[in-house]
Amino acid sequence: MTEILSLHEVTYTYSPEEKEARKAVEGISFSVNDGEWIAIVGHNGSGKSTMAKLMNGLLFPQSGEVRVLGETLNEENLWEIRSQMGMVFQNPDNQFVGATVQDDVAFALENNGVPFKDMVVRVHESLAQVKMEKFLDSEPHHLSGGQKQRVAIAGALALKPRILILDEATSMLDPQGREEVLSTVRKLREETHLTVLSITHDLEEALLADRIFVLNNGHKYAEGTPQEIFSRGEELVALGLDLPFAMKMGNLLRANGVALNNEHMSEEELVNDVWTSNFNK
Repeated sequence: MTEILSLHEVTYTYSPEEKEARKAVEGISFSVNDGEWIAIVGHNGSGKSTMAKLMNGLLFPQSGEVRVLGETLNEENLWEIRSQMGMVFQNPDNQFVGATVQDDVAFALENNGVPFKDMVVRVHESLAQVKMEKFLDSEPHHLSGGQKQRVAIAGALALKPRILILDEATSMLDPQGREEVLSTVRKLREETHLTVLSITHDLEEALLADRIFVLNNGHKYAEGTPQEIFSRGEELVALGLDLPFAMKMGNLLRANGVALNNEHMSEEELVNDVWTSNFNK
């Protein structure tokens, strides 16, 4: 597979001139292949959001290297590389700059000098991709949290990026809004081969990823598939992370004498195991 983004021994410290300055991330190395979904997880203060900013050129490392699409990210190529990366942030209300949905999606296109005729096409196409084309003339405050985040994703998609970064993009949403956003991203990835980086403390969201990268106090703690990472459930809890519901329920069932054959990532897998292990005999 083709590598699309990588960090090599990256370190970043906020206010390094201060005596007690703590490294937000230290010696971080990892790579992302084209078309992968990677989840970067960790508790608050683990360095997740700093990594997102380093990958998007909002910050530059004090040591180490960030490479995107084969180029080392620097001030000279920042805008060229950033045009290949869409970013959706935590608070949907802080991302709107237009009076209507279509104005908001068009904003970045206008800033990038896209001709008006092409802009109209891209706005409609990107909103259709997230199933928000019926809300072209809606005002942002009339939308739900999930709808606002889908519009934010449409704004990123309109620029035709290769990489989409979700920086805690579902953390302020209710369960319905969260499911709207994640199902949208899942469908987009299947249809467009989009590379997705999900920065989150929600391990339910991380289950959707191909690989998970665990941060702890600015350092790499673990990396692997969801199955490999969640096999270390007690360690994740010790790091301040909340296990997926199916795993917690499985642990509770075992503690109460219910026989189970495996650890389970989804509720459906858990139900099937409970049935086959205890009733279908």
